[in-house]
Amino acid sequence: MTRAGLLIAAAVLGGCAQRNVTAAIPATGECKADAAQRFVGQPGDAVQAEALGLTGARVVRRFATGDMLTMDYRADRLNIETDASGRVVRLTCG
Repeated sequence: MTRAGLLIAAAVLGGCAQRNVTAAIPATGECKADAAQRFVGQPGDAVQAEALGLTGARVVRRFATGDMLTMDYRADRLNIETDASGRVVRLTCG
C-alpha cells in the first residue's frame, strides 16, 4: 500500500473524534509540545501546520474540549485542544 493510502486508512480508522489528522513534512517523530505553547489563545486553523512543524511531531489531532477521543498514546502525535470558538486551549503530546 502506498504512503498516501496508509495515511488515508489511518484517518478513516482513527475515529470520529479526530477531525484533522495531518501528515507532517519529515519530522523527528518525537513530539515536544513546549515548542508550540505560544499558540495558546490563537485560532486553531491558523496555527496547526506551524505548531506541527515546531514540535517535531508527525501527526496532529485537533479536537474541541469535551470531544470523545481514543486513549491510545502516540509519541509522534501533537494534540491541539480548542474551545467552542476554535481557539487553542492546550497543546500536548501523545
